[in-house]
Amino acid sequence: MLDVFKATGALLDGHFKLTSGRHSNAYFQCAKVLQHPEHLTTVCKKIAGHFAGSGVETVISPAIGGIVVGTEVGRQLGVKTIFAERKDGVMTIRRGFSLEPGERVLVIEDVITTGGSVAEVIALINAAGASLVGVGSVVDRSNGVVKLADDHFSVLSMEVISYTPEECPLCKENVPIDAPGSRANKQK
Repeated sequence: MLDVFKATGALLDGHFKLTSGRHSNAYFQCAKVLQHPEHLTTVCKKIAGHFAGSGVETVISPAIGGIVVGTEVGRQLGVKTIFAERKDGVMTIRRGFSLEPGERVLVIEDVITTGGSVAEVIALINAAGASLVGVGSVVDRSNGVVKLADDHFSVLSMEVISYTPEECPLCKENVPIDAPGSRANKQK
């Protein structure tokens, strides 16, 4: 999988502000991999295969990064797919989507660093009285340190160092920073 990221130009080197607010010298731009149907199908087949037989009724993804992969995993599992998104900075379920008490829900994300967005989606599942089946992702930047569910599966899991803005050596060297994530990140 790492070779696919490199071949598609999806593993970027530089100075990045991640969606979590942390800084890193590496950025996984999953959209550059997932734009190729053959890679999208392969990646999602691994995730769907892992959760096949677990009684998933709905796949939910945090917008925007998880939507493409979540939709394809849901298609492969043959279940409803929805997404949660931020409204006024708060993760919500909108657009007529809903979760029912007892509904068996799988959360799908593209990249997990701290798991903040996924944790917010899990809180929505819990608030609806639905049941979390597990969490799947394309990339786990924490190498398994961030565990969001009893059944947490990632296609690619590796440790990629990240820093708080205050401890970032790239900031101290005045290396220009890019914030390619889906949240509106202010440069720091």
